[in-house]
Amino acid sequence: MTHLHVVRPGARSKSAALAAIGEAMEFPDYYGRNLDALYDCLTDLSWLPPGKHVLVWEGGDDDVESVLADAQQAMSAGDRTFAVRYPD
Repeated sequence: MTHLHVVRPGARSKSAALAAIGEAMEFPDYYGRNLDALYDCLTDLSWLPPGKHVLVWEGGDDDVESVLADAQQAMSAGDRTFAVRYPD
């Protein structure tokens, strides 16, 4: 099953993206809203149901994009996978 997690529009700065991605992915309370915590949460996903988890984000911050790409690569197989989709 595929689960879409849509980031609210306008979350393009690093701080806005970190908060909005955490909200969209329903990160646990311990999420630290920094790049390391973003990667840690995206490569765990144990609080979410099994399946493919797709983050829909308009992009905007190079550092966040780099972490998303790394997490996508790390989570390409298993019972919970992660992918990023950019709206057209």
